[in-house]
Amino acid sequence: MKVYRGLDSIQRKFNDPVVTIGNFDGVHLGHQKIFRKVIESKGPSSESIVITFHPHPVQVLAPERGLRLLTPLEEKIRLIEAMGIDIMILIDFNRDFSRLPPEVFIKEILVDKVGTRHLIVGHNYRFGKGKAGDTALLRRMSKKYGYSFTVVRNMKINGQTVSSSRIRQLLAWGRVCEASTLLGRAYSISGRVVKGAGRGEKILDTPTANFVTEHEIVPREGVYAVKVLLDGRLFNGVANIGKNPTFGGTMPSYEVHLFDFTGDIVGKLIRVFFVDRIRAERRFPDPGSLKEQIRKDIEIAHYILKEHRININPGL
Repeated sequence: MKVYRGLDSIQRKFNDPVVTIGNFDGVHLGHQKIFRKVIESKGPSSESIVITFHPHPVQVLAPERGLRLLTPLEEKIRLIEAMGIDIMILIDFNRDFSRLPPEVFIKEILVDKVGTRHLIVGHNYRFGKGKAGDTALLRRMSKKYGYSFTVVRNMKINGQTVSSSRIRQLLAWGRVCEASTLLGRAYSISGRVVKGAGRGEKILDTPTANFVTEHEIVPREGVYAVKVLLDGRLFNGVANIGKNPTFGGTMPSYEVHLFDFTGDIVGKLIRVFFVDRIRAERRFPDPGSLKEQIRKDIEIAHYILKEHRININPGL
């Protein structure tokens, strides 16, 4: 997939482009439905194009909301590329761009710059200054500028609409199974392993790998059954997201214990796939009590990982 970072980087005409626009944070099943429609709508010489924005408009226009992203930019690019899209146009979103009237966006960007022949958007898509642009305007302008237009209905699973905001809420509650169902894959975060305090192996007889991550959303504090991608191999394991209250910790930490693995992986990059939540984090009266609970957590994790059938997609 060719990525154009900024409108000024486009110095070519696209071939019969089929285009979609959106933020696409999470690249969830609803987004995937749109991307499949884009690809299905291509002609023999057409190019499929995704137009998206960075930073997320809410982070620019309403920073006080503290919006956190499901997918860092480079991961979003990888996931969209894996869908089979030919081209991504990444628009630098800032306050000046936010003031662009929707009619100008359609004329100057969709028509003049991209040469859109067929446009596909989600059911509730809004754009332009004050979010004044909507699907009704895009349909009216399609007659003026000669592009065809399709609206993709929202996807629903078990009666609930698939949306990025819903997935964020589920992760905040620790309901990773439900979040993964809406994503179409296990929610995951990547990070680099760093040297920890060493309590896992020395005190608790359970060696753990501490890691740091650039992901903005980490599931709720607690213990999780996970799968971990390391050096191209997928390991079962258990993860703890929390502050280690038994040892008086106050800062968030992320650590995983890999089953059937020994070795030093400090400095390695790992990806942790959250399969299910086992329990909340809590303070134990002494390390011995915590050690016994960890043994039970590992037993539960083994059972969960044996029974659950969830899309891991390690290649993504």
